[in-house]
Amino acid sequence: MGAVEKAPVKPLEHLPLPELCIHNGTILTMDEPGAIIEDGALLIHGGRITYCGPRGQMPACPGARLLDARGGLILPGLINGHTHAAMTLMRGLADDLPLEQWLTEHIFPAERNLTPEAVYWGSMLACAEMIRGGTTCFCDMYLFAHDVARAVDQAGLRAVIGEVIYDFDSPSYGPLENGFAVSQDLVRQYQDHPRIKGAIMPHALYTCSPSLLERAGQMAQDLDCDLNIHMSETLHETNTIVERHGARPLAHAASLGLVNQRLWIDHAVDFNADEIERLAQADCRISLLPESNMKLASGLANLGRMLKCGLKLSLGTDGCASNNDLDMFGEMDSCAKVHKAAVLNPQVPQARTVLELATRRGGQVFGQPGLGVLRQGALADVIVMDMDQPHLTPLYNPYSHLVYAASGADVLHSVCHGQVLMEDRRLLTMDEDEVLAKAREQARLLTGREVL
Repeated sequence: MGAVEKAPVKPLEHLPLPELCIHNGTILTMDEPGAIIEDGALLIHGGRITYCGPRGQMPACPGARLLDARGGLILPGLINGHTHAAMTLMRGLADDLPLEQWLTEHIFPAERNLTPEAVYWGSMLACAEMIRGGTTCFCDMYLFAHDVARAVDQAGLRAVIGEVIYDFDSPSYGPLENGFAVSQDLVRQYQDHPRIKGAIMPHALYTCSPSLLERAGQMAQDLDCDLNIHMSETLHETNTIVERHGARPLAHAASLGLVNQRLWIDHAVDFNADEIERLAQADCRISLLPESNMKLASGLANLGRMLKCGLKLSLGTDGCASNNDLDMFGEMDSCAKVHKAAVLNPQVPQARTVLELATRRGGQVFGQPGLGVLRQGALADVIVMDMDQPHLTPLYNPYSHLVYAASGADVLHSVCHGQVLMEDRRLLTMDEDEVLAKAREQARLLTGREVL
């Protein structure tokens, strides 16, 4: 792999006995300055990493469960910055349509038939897909959010979850007032959970009145949580907001007191240079969704400008109704290539930068210390890649291979908060056959269509 920077080894005094040891692999810490540890090992206790360094220098680990990396790459679990997990049940339901037609003529009508069980099994299906694909953490905006949380808790993943609220009645909670109550309850119920956090999630500026948005912003402040919203996804959206409110989306949001460190924006396609600078100054955060935006022909965010301004950025897939998968490896590949093509510059973005969007930088967007990196004290969200594959041989640059050549099918083991969720490609926290059968059943009930 050429010359790499060696990670410093920290003192091993007073380390607790580890519960899990991941060994016999090359560690990509993704920590600044991004050291690589050849023949490395991780020791894990209580959901945190207690040792990250050379295998030959690790302390004894009697009684620890051993997870053999088989000479592969050990890296942080991938972070999906925005999705709608239960929309796995709508995968392929309405393709090749503009956003407005796709949403109003197909998705919203289907969602009127949603039930708590449909959302639970759709979310379980999403969790199975994400675990298999190396994603250990995601942000979810959807209906029946308590049932999304139930699935996440069962599957063992990490997530920020919110109940989507908008001006019209919801098939989940009915009138808007109930939506605020559900949102508040969700945040409070999970405030001490080690893996799940609640957030306030108004759908978008064009589906939410100014009074709704002001109240959502105040609730996020009172509950000390994030406010997540779709914003500036298309030029059509921008024109709609200008027509209704006499200002572009960001200026409209600012007039309602939303533009601050709590604001977490999804899509962010139609922000100009001045708006990007303002977002950075306000310490806002953004999740970029290139595959969904390409499929819906919404456009592309100005990634180069956002990186230059120091914005906190993550990468996400969006829901399976508009992507149509939750594969973060595919998302990284698309992100790197489409943005190079957009600016006619093969160096922007670099492969390592894109991988950072799905790891370290993504962790910064989630605001959880030690998320998306491997180091002593970091959260023990880890995946192991099987690099002994024809399409991954030879290996010169691990960052390049992970972005341009690897796929979710190359993930060997997945660990979240120190719990092994998948070992040797076998899911351990769910009955996969049951999940697939239940998802098919719920899809038939939801759409009235026969499915395979």
